[in-house]
Amino acid sequence: MLTRNPLPSLRANQGGHHFVVYGDSCSGVPGAPHEATFRQVNAAIGALDAPPEFICFLGDEIMGLTTDAEQLRRQWQYFFDSEMAWLDRDVIPLYHCTGNHSAYDPPSAAVYREVMAHLPRNGADGLSYFVRRGDLLLVFVNTLDSSSGGEGTVDSDWLAEVLRGQQDVRHKLVFGHHPVWAVNGYAGDYQRVIERESGRRFWETLRRHDVLAYFCSHILAFDLQVHAGVLQICSAGAGTAHRMPPEQEYLHFAQVALDDSGLRCQSLDRRGHMREWLNWPWRLPPAANWAAFTPGAARSLPADCLQASETATLVAWEISGIMTDDANAHPQTLLCAEADGGALPWLWLGISGVDQRLTALLSPQANRSPHRWLGPPLPAGGRFSIQFALHSGMGPGGLLWRWSDAQAWSSLLGASPWGAERLPWSRQWRIGEAAGEPSFRGQELSLKWHREGYAISDYL
Repeated sequence: MLTRNPLPSLRANQGGHHFVVYGDSCSGVPGAPHEATFRQVNAAIGALDAPPEFICFLGDEIMGLTTDAEQLRRQWQYFFDSEMAWLDRDVIPLYHCTGNHSAYDPPSAAVYREVMAHLPRNGADGLSYFVRRGDLLLVFVNTLDSSSGGEGTVDSDWLAEVLRGQQDVRHKLVFGHHPVWAVNGYAGDYQRVIERESGRRFWETLRRHDVLAYFCSHILAFDLQVHAGVLQICSAGAGTAHRMPPEQEYLHFAQVALDDSGLRCQSLDRRGHMREWLNWPWRLPPAANWAAFTPGAARSLPADCLQASETATLVAWEISGIMTDDANAHPQTLLCAEADGGALPWLWLGISGVDQRLTALLSPQANRSPHRWLGPPLPAGGRFSIQFALHSGMGPGGLLWRWSDAQAWSSLLGASPWGAERLPWSRQWRIGEAAGEPSFRGQELSLKWHREGYAISDYL
């Protein structure tokens, strides 16, 4: 049952856009378990206080995965005529992506083309297409591209051609089924994420053509990441609750607002609770103006500043120094937020491994193993400067790095389903050292920091 009706929507400024994204209902079968959960998510969308301009479904609408074409057609008919009957698609367009439950072989792809005859046919394969809505370009890619190798591949050449032909558009968004970057540690070329080389070319195409975000599903989670300044937003919570770890993920949809000030995104669960959110891009002051970071200054933030769901806290550090030139792979501490009672540090940030890689360990719960995130290697024997940030509204993608103000942010790589939102803010900080951990072996270690707070009510 919804806890609030109507549900507050993120609003776009005049001339902007607001829409809904979700995926992976795996329904279309009367009386099957997913029908009830999908209905709950749809009811939450219908309770928004401002109807979306359009909805993007990121694939796996139906259960599919059968060789019986007539059964596929019945599932699609039930999906459109019964499960989506609440939506007036003449007023609010419904766009779709292929998925591994719906276009998994040539016969199922043929049925998909048949039932999606209302969508544009401006793609090379009849499965990919694009839509221009004023100053907004929506590109829907097929991540099961048979010409590139099937599931987990994508035609980046076609995407680049579309983006070049629409280069005058102000806002560019791309939608597909498979993630490029692993979500919650679910990795594996082709089956979990787009194959590595195909994904690399795809992401470089997004970056080169100034695409703001790539929306995907497939992994049953809501997840926010950024890589080379491009967002990956995974929303796969439309109905398949039985495969979601209940303490980690939840049925949901994503509601998005986009205008000249950027993109805002929130996930709302089936009860209407906002769970995670982000406004992007950040606009931080130059790091040259950030304050010196000291253990005393760190105590100025409240203990629960990272844990409130209606607000988001961003804390960014610039860390500089001179690396040792030894080949010792032992960890080196840069920054440590200690816990009470001899527990592991809530946050340990340092350097580890033979490649001297930026490493973050988070330990919000005593007597549990820390979760690890990895960033780039730092230059052995040379001077370095790197920025590291925690964003409490982004989940596991909210640990980020960049070299300088002039570079784009990227999420550190990890396998955790949670992030900074589980951390308390420590009263005890150490720089360059930590109890029981090797100290920084280089020289001239220096830290500056900047912090900002955001309230989602400012964007509703």
